[in-house]
Amino acid sequence: MNITHLRRDYTVGALDRKDLDADPIQQFRRWLQVALEAQLPEPYAMTFATADRLGRPSARILLLRAADERGFSFYTNYESRKGQELIDNPHGALVFYWAELERQVCATGEVTRLSRKESEDYFKIRPRESRLAAWASRQSETLASRAVLEERYRHFEREYPDENVPIPPHWGGLVLRPARIEFWQGRPSRLHDRFAYTRQPDNSWRIERLSP
Repeated sequence: MNITHLRRDYTVGALDRKDLDADPIQQFRRWLQVALEAQLPEPYAMTFATADRLGRPSARILLLRAADERGFSFYTNYESRKGQELIDNPHGALVFYWAELERQVCATGEVTRLSRKESEDYFKIRPRESRLAAWASRQSETLASRAVLEERYRHFEREYPDENVPIPPHWGGLVLRPARIEFWQGRPSRLHDRFAYTRQPDNSWRIERLSP
């Protein structure tokens, strides 16, 4: 399939230095709020990339659960492919893309685990079915069949028949502490607006416009 003939121009908005917050997390929260108000489908969905000890990358879509002074937080199975790669190489990259707004945000930084208490507190508010699934899924492992997965799920339904489903030891939160965050706004003729925030040794941020 050749799709080189497909083209679109970007005309929704613009981004100027004076529009930016001094804090990139606050700037991100502004943009996320716009995406939420626009009722975009899952505006908190992000591509999260890791790499193994040899530098070979992998990526997947995850859901953001918090953006605060610590960085970008989300939850996962620590024994998954991404979890194992982060043990060997504790750095990641993430991308949010809001096509309808012609905007994207990219961030890179070190990834660490959230406290066990914070993970437990979040786990408690998940639907019971999602909590059972966290036990049933040996994420990233080879499955002989769908039936095997469903039988595991039924096993944990019997094991935990009420709402008191404990957090699995292999499941919890992660936070990417950004060293660099970039904001991209599509513009006509591919002359996009791009601004990069780079963390300085004193934890302040240097803001620079980048060529598109």
